Amino acid sequence: MADNLAQKRQHLIRAAQSSIQALAEKKPPDVIFSFFPAHIIIHEHGLQQLAPFLGREYRGIQGAEEYFTVLASTIALENGRLVGTFADPEELKVSVKGEATFTWTSTGQSWDEVWTSLLEFDHEYKIKMYEIWASPGAAYLASKGLLNR
Repeated sequence: MADNLAQKRQHLIRAAQSSIQALAEKKPPDVIFSFFPAHIIIHEHGLQQLAPFLGREYRGIQGAEEYFTVLASTIALENGRLVGTFADPEELKVSVKGEATFTWTSTGQSWDEVWTSLLEFDHEYKIKMYEIWASPGAAYLASKGLLNR
């Protein structure tokens, strides 16, 4: 049983790292969407008034496409990297912590950010729930050209 949980934990961590790396490397949509089942739910926490991609659920592959399209049209990510992972093999969940430099594309203002995500997997190790917590305040200030760095 312990070996099985250790194997499952390693499989979950590899699946999480691969998916986050594909996002950070701006892989083509077919590669990114291969990590999700048809019923994926994406939710980036924060008030909708602060950024257009915050505070709502994006459901299914069409919703995921919408989320990533809105995200890519508003912010750019550079130097993204994972700095920590924790996997719960019994719940099929992985918590990841990452760092990156984000730029609000319309203003050109950038900020360094530490973010965290919770990935919940199905039994095929596809991400069925993807939750993100970042700094909506920095994004908002950058969108208004008010971020002093």
